[in-house]
Amino acid sequence: MISLEGQNILVTGASRGIGAAIAGHILEAGGSVAGHYNSALGCLSELIDQYGADRCRALPADFREPGAIDACFAAAAEWSGGLDGLVNNAAIIDTVSIDDPIEDWRRAWARTMAVNSQAVADLCRHALLHFRPRDGGMIVNISSRAAFRGDAPDSMHYAASKAAVVALTRSIAKGYAKDGICAYVIAPGWIETARVMPKLEAPGNEAMIGEIPMGAPAPPGEVANLVVFLLSGAAKHATGATFDINGASYFH
Repeated sequence: MISLEGQNILVTGASRGIGAAIAGHILEAGGSVAGHYNSALGCLSELIDQYGADRCRALPADFREPGAIDACFAAAAEWSGGLDGLVNNAAIIDTVSIDDPIEDWRRAWARTMAVNSQAVADLCRHALLHFRPRDGGMIVNISSRAAFRGDAPDSMHYAASKAAVVALTRSIAKGYAKDGICAYVIAPGWIETARVMPKLEAPGNEAMIGEIPMGAPAPPGEVANLVVFLLSGAAKHATGATFDINGASYFH
């Protein structure tokens, strides 16, 4: 079993879904988690009960609010005595059509970019400045299949925001490998979460699962397993790489 013993990791969007699975797997592997959440503790409450407040800390922050990102990272670093890794998982999914009023269009794009791209960039900047004097650290950014194959017309802004994460991560990998900092991208397709499954199981949406050659969305634990592997440093020379978890649904 891969061990993260002694490692302190900040995980954003850790209260549910993929983020909660990531936080749980890190804790199971021996690491400690500063888990960010937006509005509700969710699964973080159970993880704190199971592993103790000395190994799991919940940090509330709305990344659209001025100063929230800076305060969240600072609190995570102070609580842990120094971070070894950052997992940028928090994201929002809005829909907006080109036929909607221009104000709605711009609002959806601005909100999506603020959380899915700018917040990731700001947290990566904090991590780079934090890791550099510590002789290195690990960054895992959760992007999306949509970054590479696009998305539906009402989700173009989501695809664009996730593509920005890929370019950011590759730039970090190239620029900071000499400082012992590694950065990776994971690009999930459909994942079996409470937010996704109602949409996939809704009448008329059968084609959404039908496009997955493996026949089903991936369990969130598969993303979490890969995150733990990358955080462990077992594949440092894969820095900058993108890892797809989409059941081979590349081109549908």
